[in-house]
Amino acid sequence: VYNRSADKAQPLVDAGAKLAHTPKAVAEQSDIVFAIVGFPKDVREVFLGTDGALAGAKPGAVLVDMTTSEPSLAKEIYEAAKAKGVASLDAPVS
Repeated sequence: VYNRSADKAQPLVDAGAKLAHTPKAVAEQSDIVFAIVGFPKDVREVFLGTDGALAGAKPGAVLVDMTTSEPSLAKEIYEAAKAKGVASLDAPVS
């Protein structure tokens, strides 16, 4: 698991989860990555940043963005993921 505020992940770590230091590190160990953050800037960083989930995703992985964000950003993530052989789903919680 990863959280931008590591202390907020502590209950999950206490329950047995392994803490990763970046979304990339989570993706390197996962087939499916779910994320929900606050704003489009955060979504871009978590999925498309240098240490983002896409950077660590292997072909066939699935990235799921649950942030209520911008449709154009969902398309941007989709195109970047598709180019790497990764699936991308926009599943906003509202």
